[in-house]
Amino acid sequence: MDLEVFPALTIPASELRWRFSRSSGPGGQHVNTSDSRVELSWSVADSSALSDEQRALLTTRLGRRLVAGVLTVAASEQRSQLRNREIALAKLAGLITTGLAPDAAQRRPTKPTRASGRRHQAAKVQRSATKRQRQRPSAE
Repeated sequence: MDLEVFPALTIPASELRWRFSRSSGPGGQHVNTSDSRVELSWSVADSSALSDEQRALLTTRLGRRLVAGVLTVAASEQRSQLRNREIALAKLAGLITTGLAPDAAQRRPTKPTRASGRRHQAAKVQRSATKRQRQRPSAE
């Protein structure tokens, strides 16, 4: 089953590598007999679905998650292997989507308005008065 990250990018199933193992967590005795934990690996470096720009972008943004150019996600939240497969596919698609997302617009620093400065100062005066009220009366 191919993984559609977004309409312009679909990863062929032949590029996805699955590994299954025994899962910890809920399931009782069932956990000891079934391989419900799923690891999904995809080679960013060798993928034919990516353009060179996309590959470079993913390599720089996901560099800490890549091991020898391979992106791996694991899922063991559910008792069902099928459900864990779906979760792993969603996790991988999410990582790729965030890795290829355009940069956010640069923030332009602004000065606080005069009115907000006054409100800030008034709040500080109010807080100071509240704390002064809590003090023990002076022995004058």
